[in-house]
Amino acid sequence: MVIHIDRPFFFDIVRDALFKGVLNQPQVEGMTAILDFWEARLPEADQRWLAYIMATAYHETAYTMQPVRETLALTDGGAIDVLEKAFAGGKLSWVKTPYWRPDEDGKSWLGRGLVQLTHKRNYEAMSKLTGVDLVAEPDRAMEMDTAVSILIEGMVDGSFTNHKLADHLNETTDDWVNARRIVNGTDRAEKLAGYGKTFLAAIRHERPVGWVARLKAWLDRGIARIIG
Repeated sequence: MVIHIDRPFFFDIVRDALFKGVLNQPQVEGMTAILDFWEARLPEADQRWLAYIMATAYHETAYTMQPVRETLALTDGGAIDVLEKAFAGGKLSWVKTPYWRPDEDGKSWLGRGLVQLTHKRNYEAMSKLTGVDLVAEPDRAMEMDTAVSILIEGMVDGSFTNHKLADHLNETTDDWVNARRIVNGTDRAEKLAGYGKTFLAAIRHERPVGWVARLKAWLDRGIARIIG
């Protein structure tokens, strides 16, 4: 059964709970692009998936809901400089090969998009999945339509880590914490789980019932504003 999302309600809830009471136009445009893609391509899929997709974009873009480069730099060169300094300072101990360094064609495979797509092999994989030649033009991962396709199709298909949304959110499993493995192990998994549940309440048009539930929702919103 296709259920269209009540967008005024959706934006009202997330504005208060996740964006400290204020939404700017780029944030609205980013979430609208995700909702549009979802309703056009996956209208009957589990709404928890959409909620966790939104939570992932919220976290990965530092709440901007716009495609970003790794380190939030405005240019590839700026991102590369930041990454090089961090690597030289021992702050990227898990990195064995500096994937951001330009290759023989001058292309950098640093993170880009609504979910950070890194390494040439991942650009190749997402080129096949989305039909956009990201190997020829890596910066196309910064285009909104392409970034949304990478985000949603990649998480649904399990393209990033071989974990997919259906592994953790299905008819018998409601594992919001381990859903983080779809993108990045268990990094900030608890926070992402909380974001996802907030987005789900906005998607499902859920309002707290009873004074205890309303008080808890008010406290949750306060906490989200503090830690967000």
